[in-house]
Amino acid sequence: MILVTGAGGKTGLAVIRALAATGHPVRALVHRKDHVARAQEAGAGEVVGGDMRNEDVLDQAVRDVDGVYHICPNVHPEEVAVGRKILSAARAAGVRRFVYHSVLHPQIEAMPHHWNKLLVEGLLLESGLAYTILQPASYMQNILAGWRSIVEEGIYAVPYPPATRLGMVDLEDVAAAAAVVLTEDGHVGATYELAGPDVLTQTAVAGILSRALGRPVRVARVPFDRWAQQAHASGLNEDRIELLLRMFAYYARFGFWGNPRVLTHLLGRAPHTFEAFVARTIRAQTPSHP
Repeated sequence: MILVTGAGGKTGLAVIRALAATGHPVRALVHRKDHVARAQEAGAGEVVGGDMRNEDVLDQAVRDVDGVYHICPNVHPEEVAVGRKILSAARAAGVRRFVYHSVLHPQIEAMPHHWNKLLVEGLLLESGLAYTILQPASYMQNILAGWRSIVEEGIYAVPYPPATRLGMVDLEDVAAAAAVVLTEDGHVGATYELAGPDVLTQTAVAGILSRALGRPVRVARVPFDRWAQQAHASGLNEDRIELLLRMFAYYARFGFWGNPRVLTHLLGRAPHTFEAFVARTIRAQTPSHP
């Protein structure tokens, strides 16, 4: 049995699907009651509900599992405290393999939520657990939040300059790599950077979208203050908004990308390109006709 924490989000669900495809039994830890069904639909045979900050919930979640794939909710203000608690619970339960879902380049202090993941990596190194650390780049799937605007209005809106260079990774590739390190031998003690094969400006991203959709798509920079207003209206709190704005400012100044070679090795094939991801997304949304 493998436990996936933070299992109600897109990353957790993708990892559950990848593990279920290998035939391994999966237990999911979800926070919200309405995420129970989606975890089950993804392939989780067992679901534990509760707050991962609660030690009793963690003790229940790790009981009788061989491995843990730990995902802390995105930009969580208590990531280090949560990491400390789940590592303690995993040690007490005798978990044999612990895989931590970190982030590409966690050592960047200018992005505090990245830095928090580095601190958890440090706790993991000192935990005595048989560990593996995965450091994925930003997901190609993140563009789907603005997919309607892209398709209907031909606008690809981003909160950084069109010239910003980013290297995105397909979440499906990340999940496949997670399943490999959780179910195969030889990955204990490894820290793996998971990056896609493309490093693209946002103008280049818009060009790929234009060609795939057969209509012009232009990149439009959203000013930080407007992005913050929209994020606040969507329910994001001020602290998380500030962290994300600091991340966007870093992207705007330096870009953000990695090298695909490690992911290629883990998958036994080349990672998906952004062009392939867009084509797959369009196919999935195009009705099939008999």
